[in-house]
Amino acid sequence: MRISSPLSFFPILFSSILLLNFCSPKMAFKEDFETDKKSSYEAETVKLASGDWVFQDALVGSTDEDHKLGKQAVRIRNQGKITMNFDLPAGASSITVRHATYGKDESSDWELWYSVTKGKSWKQAGQKLTSTSTTLKKAIFSLVINGNIRLEIRKVSGTKDRLNFDDIVVEPFGSTATLETNAPNIPATPTPVPTVKKTVGNPASIHLLLGNPSKAIAGEKNPDNYLMLKPQYALSYNRAKGIPNWVSWYVNSTWLGTADRQNDFRPDKDLPAGWPRITPTDYTGGGFDRGHVCPSADRQSTEENNSATFLMTNMIPQSPDNNQGPWEKLEAYSRRLVEKNIELYIIAGNYGTGGTGSNGFRKELKGKRNAVRVVVPSHTWKVVVVLPEAGNNGTPLDDLSRINANTRVIAIDVPNVQGIKQDYWTKYLTSVDAIEKATGYDLLSNLPKNIQDALESKVSK
Repeated sequence: MRISSPLSFFPILFSSILLLNFCSPKMAFKEDFETDKKSSYEAETVKLASGDWVFQDALVGSTDEDHKLGKQAVRIRNQGKITMNFDLPAGASSITVRHATYGKDESSDWELWYSVTKGKSWKQAGQKLTSTSTTLKKAIFSLVINGNIRLEIRKVSGTKDRLNFDDIVVEPFGSTATLETNAPNIPATPTPVPTVKKTVGNPASIHLLLGNPSKAIAGEKNPDNYLMLKPQYALSYNRAKGIPNWVSWYVNSTWLGTADRQNDFRPDKDLPAGWPRITPTDYTGGGFDRGHVCPSADRQSTEENNSATFLMTNMIPQSPDNNQGPWEKLEAYSRRLVEKNIELYIIAGNYGTGGTGSNGFRKELKGKRNAVRVVVPSHTWKVVVVLPEAGNNGTPLDDLSRINANTRVIAIDVPNVQGIKQDYWTKYLTSVDAIEKATGYDLLSNLPKNIQDALESKVSK
């Protein structure tokens, strides 16, 4: 594991980020609404530290009833909105917004929108959210935008109830920053904490916050370790095997929901032109499930997000008893954690060749087309990093700083065979070190080495 520290590390990290010019490429952006006053709801352009914002049915609130991190926060009523009147040239990989109901008002709905056309047209980021808490909560939106972007927050339930927003943080597309930080202190270690220099990589996707296990690259000359970044997850695709090597994704309560399961299994059009595209029928008659790596139920906030999990680049041939047994049980357990204000970083994949499905042992599937090869793995594995939902800290990079030697990390390695449907996932607990040895990957590589070593060597329930 490689890059983290306790909460005491976060102020150093965050203040270092703020010293950078946030409008320069590869630097984090933040707006905390502390630098200007606006006491009325009339439409007006407000000059904030980051630039000009247009406020409509919105003001800068500083009363005791405004829920805020500093002295001020945005307050929006009716169907008001606040809009950037400038572009962030460094793009975006993730956007964090703090939100709460104003005073003792009832819940209201809101949405985050973005424009890459200087405000001429807009697209919604993620799904509609409902603010229900009187304390600021963190909403994280994952995007893959390389180039100019501007943002807009819209209150969409036109009720009398008002909302507060504070600390908008944008992690740019694919940037790095070198920071002086304190190395994390492992509890019960009496020696002083040394000062070290760490290179913190702002990933191109929040789903890669803990690292790129195989150093996958989005280049056609890298067909068997081809990096694909989607708003819903990131993955390394293996053209020769017709399956992902691994899939990595972030999940908190905003990704869950009640959208219908789409069941629209289909080829992935984002693969390079000329590459074979696995279809659902390539699994037909093989005796193996089209096993989701990133689960459908982890992405039920919108139909679009759920549909993305049915791309064949997110599928592996899983024995029915594996997929419907211990694998599904860990998925369900993980979501129960999320429902208790836990956020998870998950990496899952496979290794080996040859598994046993309902029609016996197979090394590969060819389906009805008898052309495209789909390799059947011998094992499936998953690593789940468990974090309590962040408090009042500001950026997704804070999640790295909150991981320490006592962080819970669940790792399982499940044989791809029949006869295990009734098994609970705890039967297959292992260490991250053991998975790395089996796969050759470097998991959790964005954590400092001492934290990485401590977490990867133990088996946690």
